[in-house]
Amino acid sequence: MKRLIELIVNGMSYEIAVDTHRTLLEVLRDTLGFTGTKNGCDQGECGSCTVLIDGKAVHSCLTLAMDVQGKHIETIEGLSEGEKLHPIQQSFVDHGAIQCGFCTPGMIMSSKAMLDKNPSPAEDEIKRGISGNLCRCTGYVKIVDAIKAVAAK
Repeated sequence: MKRLIELIVNGMSYEIAVDTHRTLLEVLRDTLGFTGTKNGCDQGECGSCTVLIDGKAVHSCLTLAMDVQGKHIETIEGLSEGEKLHPIQQSFVDHGAIQCGFCTPGMIMSSKAMLDKNPSPAEDEIKRGISGNLCRCTGYVKIVDAIKAVAAK
């Protein structure tokens, strides 16, 4: 069964008809074209689908689109301003924290949620803040360094 819902994504309002069982991840990628949000596991284990909902990091593969009507959803596409990267994105580039890049959008969104709450986290707080995100390439050292660099600014 389809229902008409309103989603607010990256500050823009979208009125769309969606099947009631569709996840936010599916709607973001397949209906609205926000492909920066990745589908890694469909089980909430890897974090590659992480988006912010009202500022909180959430696995979009476990969230029904119906449940986030009227809430503010932020995806990786919403961070940059044109060609100018968000400071977290730029720090990931500067510190070599991107290898294959698959986990990067979710990692950056989790980092943003953490830094918005605590702009000066200790290293153990950073590790806890990204603990819901898996990376198979980097070993996390450069990711933690990138987040520490943003926090230091």
